[in-house]
Amino acid sequence: MRKGKSILIVEDETDLAELLRYNLDHEGYTCRCASDGESALAESRRSRPDLIILDRMLPEKSGDEIIGQLKADPPTSTIPIIMLTAKGEETDQLVGFALGADDYVTKPFSMKLLLARVAAVFRRAATAGAPAEVLSSGPVDLDQSRHEVRVQGKGVPVTSTEFRILQTLMSAHERVLDRDQLITTALGHDAVVTDRTIDVHIAAIRRKLGVKAAGWLQTVRGVGYTFRPPQ
Repeated sequence: MRKGKSILIVEDETDLAELLRYNLDHEGYTCRCASDGESALAESRRSRPDLIILDRMLPEKSGDEIIGQLKADPPTSTIPIIMLTAKGEETDQLVGFALGADDYVTKPFSMKLLLARVAAVFRRAATAGAPAEVLSSGPVDLDQSRHEVRVQGKGVPVTSTEFRILQTLMSAHERVLDRDQLITTALGHDAVVTDRTIDVHIAAIRRKLGVKAAGWLQTVRGVGYTFRPPQ
């Protein structure tokens, strides 16, 4: 799984960037580094990485700005992103997930933990892309092999985490799934998230689906979420 996987490390602390590169190289990944936002955007577009490890506190252009631009640009919108930051409050993490981060690691951190998180992101991405069929419900089509979401035939840019949550709900065939089931099935047992994180992702998915399809993603109060025709 690791062979051939490329990672872009966006970190302005030179020593930490080199430490990350050394350990990730040792694990079999191919790494590049960028020390500021503009370089990160240029590198991502020049040669699309399989994963980005993004420091949130960068000079001139913040990590939040970078992730926003990456997610808004179709060629880079589905790249998984792990945010690496000293901001460890729950509200900070929720903002990171709302922006489209797939995981969030706070400084100081264990290198073993970070490596495990990187491996987990790749495992989830591989699992999500395995099926070949298209899931269709009402105006929404979810192409599992192409990793695309369409509303009435028009492509909708979603993050890899949003894709897996929507995929899980559509695959449940109108059954209601609680937050724990979504965390386990869509994100994996090794995902470190809160119930509130799922709510943030659901809100982002509804916003991206638009008024014609958002009503299909329903909240069942006190239970969880389901994907079925609006009442």
